[in-house]
Amino acid sequence: MEVLIYGTINSMIFALIAVGFSLVYGVSRIPNFAHGSIYVLVGFLTWSFLNDLNLNYFVAICLALAIAALIGLLIYRFILIRLRGMPTSEIIASFAVSLIILEGLRLQGIAGLKGFIGPFYTLAPLIEGKIQIFGVFIDYQRLIILVVGSGVLVLLHLFTRYTKTGLSLRAIAQDEQAAMMLGVNSDRAAMISLSIGSALAGLAAILILPLGNIAVEQGYKVLIHALAVCIIGGLGSWTGTILASFTIGFAVIISTSLFGAMWESVVLVGTIILILLFKPSGLMGKQKELEERV
Repeated sequence: MEVLIYGTINSMIFALIAVGFSLVYGVSRIPNFAHGSIYVLVGFLTWSFLNDLNLNYFVAICLALAIAALIGLLIYRFILIRLRGMPTSEIIASFAVSLIILEGLRLQGIAGLKGFIGPFYTLAPLIEGKIQIFGVFIDYQRLIILVVGSGVLVLLHLFTRYTKTGLSLRAIAQDEQAAMMLGVNSDRAAMISLSIGSALAGLAAILILPLGNIAVEQGYKVLIHALAVCIIGGLGSWTGTILASFTIGFAVIISTSLFGAMWESVVLVGTIILILLFKPSGLMGKQKELEERV
């Protein structure tokens, strides 16, 4: 029961980390390597708003998420729009933005702080305490992750299927040329996807960071986890992202309970290798269907 409950929660954590990255790539085919840095930046901004400006927790969260969405929009509008269609340049440029953000936080800090280091950079849980479910103690923060994460996935599903903007994003993701012929602005859709994807990365930070410290290294770790989930699920496949999240989430929890936490990275990389050996395009990917049929 403990493996089942914590495996589900761990899977939702992976889904929250990766869904923004998957959304951006699915719509614009842009690998946003600044994803992890925005995650950390939102955590730090929220901490700063709470401790330096003494804002209300809810106000601090909303303000930090708005800044994240704006940063995503600006990254596309002033950098990636000039590199679109050149995958290597997109990766280099977005990763350069990530390095500027993360190493800037590490070296100089923001708002007069002397560097973004130290164990005292933590976010308080949204709700303190824990509850016992089927004999397993679970803190309320993890339950919030499960509930809010499920809500985000449902809302994202409804947004992309029942709103004009969401349908335009789906159209671009499915066939960009046909969508443009029907009047959908490709650059506008990409800009919206970067903005939403960045906000989703920030929301993941708000939910997950209270479980530990805010550290610069988390940005690189989150990026690696997002890439792992998207590669296993199939780049550009939102369904594959969710399926891969549960595959990795349970694999990590089972291996940790059997062999210890030191095996987490080994299991993560091993899962990627196994999936790609048997299905190179990922669980739900379609990029290499021709090669697979041949």
